[in-house]
Amino acid sequence: MKNYDYVIIGAGIAGSCVAHFLKDEKTLLLDRFDDVAQFASGAAGGFLSPLLGKPNKFKELVTTSLKFAVEFYKNLDEDLIVQKGVLRVPKDDEDRLSFEEYKKHFDFECEEKEGGFFFKIGSQVFSYDMCKKLTNNIDKIFNYNVKHIKKIDDFYIINDEIKAKNLILTTGSDIELIEEEYIKIRAVWGQRIDISTTTCIDFNYHKECSISTSHEKLDDKTYKVSIGATHHRFDNTIEKKYKAFENPELSNLANIGYTYDLYENDTLELLSKANNIRALDDVKVLKTYFGPRASSFDYFPLVGSLIDSKETLNMFPYLKNGTPVKSERFIRHKNLFILNGVGGRGFVLSPYLAKKLVDFIKNNETLEDEITVDRLFKKWVRRIK
Repeated sequence: MKNYDYVIIGAGIAGSCVAHFLKDEKTLLLDRFDDVAQFASGAAGGFLSPLLGKPNKFKELVTTSLKFAVEFYKNLDEDLIVQKGVLRVPKDDEDRLSFEEYKKHFDFECEEKEGGFFFKIGSQVFSYDMCKKLTNNIDKIFNYNVKHIKKIDDFYIINDEIKAKNLILTTGSDIELIEEEYIKIRAVWGQRIDISTTTCIDFNYHKECSISTSHEKLDDKTYKVSIGATHHRFDNTIEKKYKAFENPELSNLANIGYTYDLYENDTLELLSKANNIRALDDVKVLKTYFGPRASSFDYFPLVGSLIDSKETLNMFPYLKNGTPVKSERFIRHKNLFILNGVGGRGFVLSPYLAKKLVDFIKNNETLEDEITVDRLFKKWVRRIK
């Protein structure tokens, strides 16, 4: 049986960042696909952009994470991040009024340009390559399906094959391994297309979708550009897409070019939205990517140690009656941790949150209340009878 101090399940951007910060430890990264970033993270455009709005806790988290992420990626490999700024364009007159109201709350250097607001910090990360770089020096097992996890003494035994002192779950929209009812994740579908176009784009755009800079020249006249969006909808088509990805025979679907009627309308819609931002000439779709981005119901991420709901309620049954109990008194699953719910801002949030999680595990540093699972547990326990 293989023994590790840390086993991370899930090799998207969250798991890859956690693995990076544990690279000096005996760490193993597992994933059911055949490489890193093969699902939601591989479908991500890797856009790094400020959150606009009035001051609040979530905006503060995104701002702190964005500053951290840009420097983190640049220090890791400057060739894998393109920082040429982003132009945020209002969707309509109502949105423009909101932008004017938000101006006094901008957290980053900005100038008005082309009817929008240009932020120099705006960047794009090459999602697959960055996850690959983050996990270069980490032991990895791919095409590995975790069928069962047992807790024996102070260790987690995975499939009777791998022994872990600490187990970290970064599984995104798939939370089947978490046997706690209070953990709720919703899948919000994300799409990205890589196109060729004769239009040269000097910086990122964001309106109803994001358009990247011309980050690669394919020939004397043609450039490669990425277009990405998050689709906030749930219907049979989305469910079919999810099931297609879940089919082991199609497990690489997210990272190969394909043309299916199932995806044609989404691609046309995305191209239409992009052309409403910037006219694109001589467009040819090169590759299409889809993936369900994992989001919590209050948009905040889930970071830290998991609460053992059964043992906590045995110890404090009056929680069901609304009697408050301090979080530090909750019973936890020993050495079981989570980083999830980063949603469409995974490449912004994950480096900062992964560093926070590792500092919490190794150095017992404090995690802010709004990012721990405790808030979900407290809401859940008030609803049960």
